[in-house]
Amino acid sequence: MPEILELLVSPIHRYEGRPADGPSPAPPGELVDKVVVRAGLGLVGDRYFGRAAHRDAAVTLIAAESLPAGVGLVQSRRNILVRGLDVDSLVGQVLTLDSGCGPVSFAVRRRANPCAWMDVVIGPGAFRALRGKGGIRCAPLTDGELHIGPVEVTTAEPET
Repeated sequence: MPEILELLVSPIHRYEGRPADGPSPAPPGELVDKVVVRAGLGLVGDRYFGRAAHRDAAVTLIAAESLPAGVGLVQSRRNILVRGLDVDSLVGQVLTLDSGCGPVSFAVRRRANPCAWMDVVIGPGAFRALRGKGGIRCAPLTDGELHIGPVEVTTAEPET
C-alpha cells in the first residue's frame, strides 16, 4: 500500500538568491505529522497558501523512489513525500488521497521541475538526475486533512 512518509508546511522560501550562497535556515516545525488542505488555496500555513500566482500549483508531491537515500522534503522543498506511487505519471489526472480522515482530491497540473539548488542541497548531479521525476504541482479540489502513514490512492480523468 502506498504511504505518506513526510509532510512539509513552510511559511518561508529557503532557496532564494544564488545557490552558491546556500539556503536560508529552516524554520522550526516545518515537518509536520498532518496538513490541512483547503480547496483552491493550498496547505494552511504554507508559503503558497492563497497566493493567486500559485493556486493552480499550490501543493507539491514527490516520490521517495526519485530521491537518494536519506533525502526528503527539507531538501527537495516539496510538500508531500510518498512511497509506492508514481506521481510523475499523473499529470492531467485527478489524484485523491485518503490517509484515514476522508478523501482529499487534487488536480495534477504539471511537473515540479528541479532547479539548480538540488546540486547544492542534495549533491552534485541531483539537478540532472531529478529531471522528469522531480514531482508534481497540484491544485487542491477539496478540503481535508492528510496524515503520515498508509494512504489509499485513486486517480481519475478530470471531468469536462
